Amino acid sequence: MRISLDISTNPSDYAFFFDIRVRFAETDAMGVAHHSSYVAWLEASRVEFLRELGTPYPEIRAQGFDLAVLELFANYRRSAQFDDVVRVHTGISSFKAATFQMNYLLVVEGEVCALAATVHGVVDATGRATRAPSWMRELLAGA
Repeated sequence: MRISLDISTNPSDYAFFFDIRVRFAETDAMGVAHHSSYVAWLEASRVEFLRELGTPYPEIRAQGFDLAVLELFANYRRSAQFDDVVRVHTGISSFKAATFQMNYLLVVEGEVCALAATVHGVVDATGRATRAPSWMRELLAGA
């Protein structure tokens, strides 16, 4: 296991946040967000985070790289409900030659609803693991 479970609950420890409203289709009959919805919210925040850094994910892919998810951890603290606005705080917590970890703090109305982390591996266009190019290391290490 590569993932570090030392995930901050302090919003100021994160470089970026993205708001997403819980859609009805993401909930069960009681209006509670399904646990799998959180994974899609992490991805949406990750994509917007890269865009905010000035290198949208399609540009990374156009340069012949992908960021494969190798590990994912989620700790659910409070249920998000239909129509809640979930603020997903996102940041890079570690970066190695070919892998990096992103941490997420999900908050609804000031209350932590989940903590999460993903580990990503840099791969080339064929899906083979590769070292991150210097521009990617600089982009993500400073975030």
